[in-house]
Amino acid sequence: MVLDTPKHYPVLLNEIISIITPQHGGTFIDCTFGQGGYTKKILRYKDTRVIALDRDILSKNNADNISKNFKERFVFKNKKFSQLSDLKLKNEKIRAVIFDLGYSYTQIKDPSKGLSFNSSGDLNMRMGINNFSAKDAIHKLEMHELEKIFKVFGEEKESKKIAKAIIKERQSNEITTQKLVELIKRIKKKQNKIHSATKIFQALRIFVNKEISELIYGLISAVKILKKDGILIVVTFHSIEDKIVKYFLKSLSENKSVSRYLPKVDQSAPLLKMFKKKPIIPTQKELEENSPSRSAKLRYAIKDQDFYEFKSDLLDKFKHLIEIENLGVKL
Repeated sequence: MVLDTPKHYPVLLNEIISIITPQHGGTFIDCTFGQGGYTKKILRYKDTRVIALDRDILSKNNADNISKNFKERFVFKNKKFSQLSDLKLKNEKIRAVIFDLGYSYTQIKDPSKGLSFNSSGDLNMRMGINNFSAKDAIHKLEMHELEKIFKVFGEEKESKKIAKAIIKERQSNEITTQKLVELIKRIKKKQNKIHSATKIFQALRIFVNKEISELIYGLISAVKILKKDGILIVVTFHSIEDKIVKYFLKSLSENKSVSRYLPKVDQSAPLLKMFKKKPIIPTQKELEENSPSRSAKLRYAIKDQDFYEFKSDLLDKFKHLIEIENLGVKL
């Protein structure tokens, strides 16, 4: 999830390009524009058009540079991908919708965002269009609420001890990024391959940016936007994301997708078609060039029916995760 290299690499770029085949032209939606790696590659092919989204307004700087060369073929929107349906694209044939759920090197290293445990200063972690920061969560939530966030979103075994230590520390001191890191290190004395603060910071990023509901609503909207033969591609970086994507694609490629407009006799038609059950992972060559890509998993499916209103139990399936996100309502 954290891309900690001197340069940002668009993960699994070659694999994505081979799946979406932009050489045949068409309109593509890059839901996580960031540094514009996928977008720039797609626009190299004539007869292509890209609609790019990013909740981080700083990404507009990269978008402005691309616009200079591709004014007629590129559009940038400062939106969260859960707002895909606001684009009103039903009358436009979208060849593919692409999600890369990782953070770019630039975002991780931006001290004002406070995403990294190597940052100094305030705990922020807001990616844009947010209601609260990590600092708000750390200083205002109750112990059992922090414990739940750390345990579920970070899969942290020491979640209770860390939450308890935070409550005690904040009674007399403001908890900065480095203060939180020190606190975690005191509790997790055993050194593993990954940094001791990794899971807590992951949990806070997910919570602050509402990454669970963002992904769920983004996936549902993406499938509604796509017409027959359109492709949905998602690159995940941690197990929670991957479980959601895997379940969604599998459920709609079986007999759970039901158009309310189809006759009853046709209601068993699956909405999506999957060609690979297992995810696509980076090659050894890519791992050598960009080691943080090691946790990346690419899953994709092709829309096999031309209907847009369908039932999905995705919200119910992951309701317990959304309920934890909703703890932020009080902040």
